[in-house]
Amino acid sequence: MVRLAEKPVIDFYTFPSLGNDDWQYIFQTALVRTLETQMLTRANLSDMANAQNFEQAADLLASTEYSLQQTSRNFAEMEKTLTLRRAALRQLFANLMIDEPIVELFRTRNDFANMRLAARRTLTEKPLGSDYSNDGNVPPEQIELMFEEQDYPPARRFPDYMQQAIDQAVLAYYQDKDIRKVDYAIDSVQAEYNLRKARQLNSIFLLGLFTILIDLTNIRTMFRLKYTESEQRNVFLEGGFIEPDRLQRALELGYDTVATLFFATPYHRIVETGAAYLTSDKSFLKLEQQCDQHLIGFLKSTIQITAGPQPIIAYLLLKENEIRTVRLILTAKKNSLDTKLILDRIPEV
Repeated sequence: MVRLAEKPVIDFYTFPSLGNDDWQYIFQTALVRTLETQMLTRANLSDMANAQNFEQAADLLASTEYSLQQTSRNFAEMEKTLTLRRAALRQLFANLMIDEPIVELFRTRNDFANMRLAARRTLTEKPLGSDYSNDGNVPPEQIELMFEEQDYPPARRFPDYMQQAIDQAVLAYYQDKDIRKVDYAIDSVQAEYNLRKARQLNSIFLLGLFTILIDLTNIRTMFRLKYTESEQRNVFLEGGFIEPDRLQRALELGYDTVATLFFATPYHRIVETGAAYLTSDKSFLKLEQQCDQHLIGFLKSTIQITAGPQPIIAYLLLKENEIRTVRLILTAKKNSLDTKLILDRIPEV
């Protein structure tokens, strides 16, 4: 059995290794390859972005699984349709995955998202709606209860990752009552948990995926700290390919030179493009687009795998991104945003 490295090293040009084939997944991989051909193309998304209004953009989805009824083409119906498609996708993923621990691992994404929301609602005493996800391992109502109760009865114990995240989030918040520290604390626990589980599963692919996600989060954080001229420094996630020192140094450089620090990394284009757009347009749109584009490129590289869990995981994440992009475009059209802004946000791959 290959022992996965504790500290990642950039020993690749663009994307890390995908791991080996697993022939248990030959049928599931073949099914996913078929489903991939039915996904929306960049041309489909561009046509939606160029549509004159929300109704015309919705019409372009008429022959897809996102089709809205002619009699109820409104924002609420769109949200309902996309939510149902996402739930069906996640159920399909659970059905196709032979390794149940991987299914549980990806469900924790919703647990952590619910924790962020519950923390903000409880600590700030502000109701923020009811948009919890029901796709996690723990019901949202129980997560809220964890924040509301000071003592947890023995019969109501939660997974260690949840207890750790909540303890750190509450501690971080009450240091100076900065709600942003709640997100940093929970993100840190989630990143550490993902890497630990990837090593326990001995998955080279998952280790590479989660390490990339840490890097992309840190790059976003670096740019936001620069833009707001924040004095915060110890908020970068540990475990990425990019060393924290490089990110710290990037905070001290101007936008015109910051990309040089990342020239020897796979993220040079992201930083260079994001910095240029932030300088010219005062917007993070291109940064977000480039981060999504890099991740999509890694996920699409799983075409090299003949059979294995990698293509199944990639399909889940690519399809979730497609659903988010459809929501983004229709929301932008509903609010009459400029077409150029929409196109600047949509990944090009």
